[in-house]
Amino acid sequence: MTSFDPFASVIELGQQLRSGQLTSESLTQAYLNRIKRYDNKFNAFVEVLETRALEQAKFADAELGAGFDRGPLHGIPYAVKDLYDVAGVPTRAGTELLSDNVPNENAFIVSHLEELGAILVGKTHTVQFAYGGVGINNKLGTPVNPWAREHYIPGGSSSGSGVAVGAGLVPMALGSDTGGSVRIPASFNNVTGLKTTVGQISRRGVFPLSWTLDSVGPLTRDARDAEVVYRLMAKQDLDDSSMQDFQPLRSISKTLSQESLAGRRLVYAKNVFFDDCDPEVEQSVLGAASVFEELGASVEYRPFEVANAALRLNPKGLVIAAEAYYLNRLLVDEYFDQLDPIVSHRLIKGKDVTAVDYLDIQNGLKSIRHQAIDFFDTADALLVPTVMIPPCSVAACQDNIETYSKINVSCLRNTAIGNMLNLSAVTVPCGFNALGLPIGLMIYGRPFDEIKILKIARAFQSQTQWHSQRPYID
Repeated sequence: MTSFDPFASVIELGQQLRSGQLTSESLTQAYLNRIKRYDNKFNAFVEVLETRALEQAKFADAELGAGFDRGPLHGIPYAVKDLYDVAGVPTRAGTELLSDNVPNENAFIVSHLEELGAILVGKTHTVQFAYGGVGINNKLGTPVNPWAREHYIPGGSSSGSGVAVGAGLVPMALGSDTGGSVRIPASFNNVTGLKTTVGQISRRGVFPLSWTLDSVGPLTRDARDAEVVYRLMAKQDLDDSSMQDFQPLRSISKTLSQESLAGRRLVYAKNVFFDDCDPEVEQSVLGAASVFEELGASVEYRPFEVANAALRLNPKGLVIAAEAYYLNRLLVDEYFDQLDPIVSHRLIKGKDVTAVDYLDIQNGLKSIRHQAIDFFDTADALLVPTVMIPPCSVAACQDNIETYSKINVSCLRNTAIGNMLNLSAVTVPCGFNALGLPIGLMIYGRPFDEIKILKIARAFQSQTQWHSQRPYID
């Protein structure tokens, strides 16, 4: 096997597999060895599927050796957040109360990636019921941010997926995003995270939090990988009712080599997204403007007023609270005292959401989503901080519920707006603060504009090296 680079991209690894420099078995074993060596430190994985993964890898090698190529993910290891059903493996959703929840079938997207030859190496930790942006799980364990010397928050709720990619334990992982749960851990772990439009990727077989807002998407080394993975994941599932507005994607031809942004109109949304923002975060995000201008884009600074409307419409996250409580009410009512208190105190509030309040919000969503789409008639993308604060220590979140809640809101504010508006979004690394902790730039686009915003992200990364930085692990 050629020298193994655990931080290589999916595209690079695919090239090495096809050139004979790597085999899928050797590559998978190398990542499994890395997990064995480092995951006691990082706690990214709740389940490692070594035997299954090596069997799949051997089969992938046999097919590739026979000239049968299933595409860019054939032979590539990956991980899934422990919300995704994997046949014969518990779907715990972050709680030991679901340790006996063993599905007979894979989630649709897990089966789809298996058909494409991808190698599933394990399931990653998540916040209990995926309900939190900080990434803490006081019951099954909180993953460790690889960019900090102490135990710093990984971002949630796809905490393990963010750490697994950020620490080079896998080249890609899947998460879910209801209020920012792909983008926050991607930002905190210096990787690329894609929030997809609801209805573009099947969520059948993914443990739900909110049927209104849940989406699924990848965390990858860079935006080029994110586009490749997104294109392969975006397959219509006729048994998923959320996919009734699915939009087939255009051909992939030439899209990976076009980096110019000539004619693109980019807007810095200078209102709520920057309010009370950490100064180093704000400086890094605004500093990206010069890169976009050098790439030929026009950069404006103007309000995105509908963001304020989204916050006013959904005070204290009532949509998620109501739907999360409804979906998990049997466990919440019967085992409340056994739940993680940072989650249970939020979940129980959903019990008190009135039908009038809930329906008012649902009706209001239609109006503000139309307003958001109208804004993109004069802009190709919005540029905002992914998270208004950098990662902080786990200890800083654990003083009391009030402290945790404040930090949680700071993690979620900028990302949750996009879920309310059902925008597409991608976060990319754009700098580090004085402590060496990552900062993320979020690129928002209109619904179903994933390919456009990924092109913008790719162009940015073609001129910057933030995404190529690696944490010191040894």
